[in-house]
Amino acid sequence: MSKILLALFLLFGLGVKAQPTLKGGLDSFVANNKVYPPYSLQNCIDGTVTISFKLNKAGEVYFSKVQKGIGTDLDDEALRLIRLSSGKWIVPADHDTIVSVVVPINFKLSGEDCGNKSQKEIKQAIEIYKTNVGMTDAVLNFYRHKAAGKYTIEEERKIIALKTSLGYDDEYMKMRIDDGLKKLKQKDKQGACEDFMFVKNMGYDLADEQIAKYCN
Repeated sequence: MSKILLALFLLFGLGVKAQPTLKGGLDSFVANNKVYPPYSLQNCIDGTVTISFKLNKAGEVYFSKVQKGIGTDLDDEALRLIRLSSGKWIVPADHDTIVSVVVPINFKLSGEDCGNKSQKEIKQAIEIYKTNVGMTDAVLNFYRHKAAGKYTIEEERKIIALKTSLGYDDEYMKMRIDDGLKKLKQKDKQGACEDFMFVKNMGYDLADEQIAKYCN
């Protein structure tokens, strides 16, 4: 058990005896399964996301949440990794299944062209992401309404301009599809279909083939 993990266990009153452990180790699992999310990758954002979750006796994750996040798509990826680890935890017989396990999920960029990014620029990118969440929801809601025939040409013109300002173009959507295909290889069908459906719900047909094949 790492010093950080041990400290977290102590902090949340779990003690130091007979703690749940992930087969092969958490750090190794994260390194082998993480799919670095596109916004944070493009903006050189890394750091640690703390996840709180609960395990049943079979080592399955039945509840999880972000205890302390970065505020970008790294938070979603950390949650996905914990969900993906379900069933791979070794749970001691005396473990209290209603007590939360708290672990850090570390994201570190290496080999990326981030040398020209200042900490100020990275912090600005994080704040922009938080602001953009609401605007992204507006785009998604528009296309849901459009599918039901409830839209106007003027509304769509504004939404297309909003998508452009948010950087949601063909290149970004192809990245989301590539991420979904990586998740399929990890047998994370739910995570993959979330990526494919995001593309569809953004008004693109680029992922229709994958949706028809994997998500129906």
